[in-house]
Amino acid sequence: DNRVTHPFLEIEEPQRGQDENDWNISMDVFDRFCFASITIDCCSQHVRGVMLSPGFVKAFHGADPPANIKVTDPGHLGHLTIEWSQPSSLQNLTDCTVSYQLSFYDTYARRWKSVRTLRLSYAAQFDLEKPVQVRMLTLIKGACTNGTEILGEEVKFEHTPEHTGIPGSRIRGFHCIYFNKEHMDCTWEQGSVTPSSSKHYLYYWHREMQEAEECPKYIPSLEVRKGCRFPPHTLLEFSEFNVCVNGSSTAGPLSPAYFSLEVQNHVKPAIVSNLQVVVEGSVVQAHWEAPAGRVPEQCLEYELETTRQLIDGRVWKCTNKTEEMSSDFLWEGKVGRSCFQVRSKVNGYCADEGFWSDWSQSKCIPDTGVNDNPGCHVLVLLGTLAIVIIVVLVFFLILWMFKKMWMNRKEQILYPLYQEKVQQAVSPLFISVFQ
Repeated sequence: DNRVTHPFLEIEEPQRGQDENDWNISMDVFDRFCFASITIDCCSQHVRGVMLSPGFVKAFHGADPPANIKVTDPGHLGHLTIEWSQPSSLQNLTDCTVSYQLSFYDTYARRWKSVRTLRLSYAAQFDLEKPVQVRMLTLIKGACTNGTEILGEEVKFEHTPEHTGIPGSRIRGFHCIYFNKEHMDCTWEQGSVTPSSSKHYLYYWHREMQEAEECPKYIPSLEVRKGCRFPPHTLLEFSEFNVCVNGSSTAGPLSPAYFSLEVQNHVKPAIVSNLQVVVEGSVVQAHWEAPAGRVPEQCLEYELETTRQLIDGRVWKCTNKTEEMSSDFLWEGKVGRSCFQVRSKVNGYCADEGFWSDWSQSKCIPDTGVNDNPGCHVLVLLGTLAIVIIVVLVFFLILWMFKKMWMNRKEQILYPLYQEKVQQAVSPLFISVFQ
């Protein structure tokens, strides 16, 4: 017979002599995990049999999108709640499951993210300084669709936040470092426009907090707030840590700045301790200890830098990354002098990124007895200067003491002579009076 057969729909072909433009069918059949999208645009079509439930007939024309979409701000500095309601046309649908596909643009990751949910709300992270972009559609699946998933029409929602504050007063150079997991310092610089009497305020929030709180301890610089110090109990790893820095001035409010970070990605370990370099025959073994502190040893990777001063005066450097706390090298004593230093960073098992620690003290072979660490050179210089100052002070003190002793001795010699002269002058007078 003259029929086009579809698993869910039987449509009769036009009879000979009919205008083939009377109807048009476009059908895209995806694999068993997708759906069949069928669109009919016709003036006189002949549908002889429809093997669909009433719910699927509605889905055939496209499921209505979610209704009453809105975005609310609970005061979590960018962690917004998206809410919606079920389409009125699907309120009485009982033999199918209604779910929703939500897509939103993550301005921090600079890409779209999608999620499917049965609920009527979803919380996501947004940058409150940039537009909030959301896309949604309805999905239907169940007995009413013979097990096929039907996607409805997509709707878009966009909200552009209003920029407030004095133009140019937004802070710059916001930067956070979690020092050895002992405290985290977030610092910033003032904006290009800094009204008089400007004062900045920092607020933060993470998912275990009911509401945003102000900075526990500000970092001052010349009586101006330039940062905030967070103790460990105020931080939460593997969670959005949202920050807002705003401010006030005599000219009006300062422009707010919003940031979202993950604390574990900002760790800077302490300096690696106890670096030792041992030469055994033609092999050099460098070994060290993990830095003391709250960063677990298994979360650290190391970078060992070798600097060789060749006999001809050239300097050669190389670095070697390892997760071990030792490294071996072949040693040729005739190449000159070699110096080693090491630093550490949180590895990829415990964080996505992090900061390298400062370099350890340098150890050299052959050992000349002089520490090549620039910090030690500074200490030696300061120590030498202190010794010179002390010697000069002692010298002047000795001179002062000699001067004092000389003055006392001089007084002891001159005073008796003075008394003798006085007696010689006064005695004749008394003798003449009494006579």
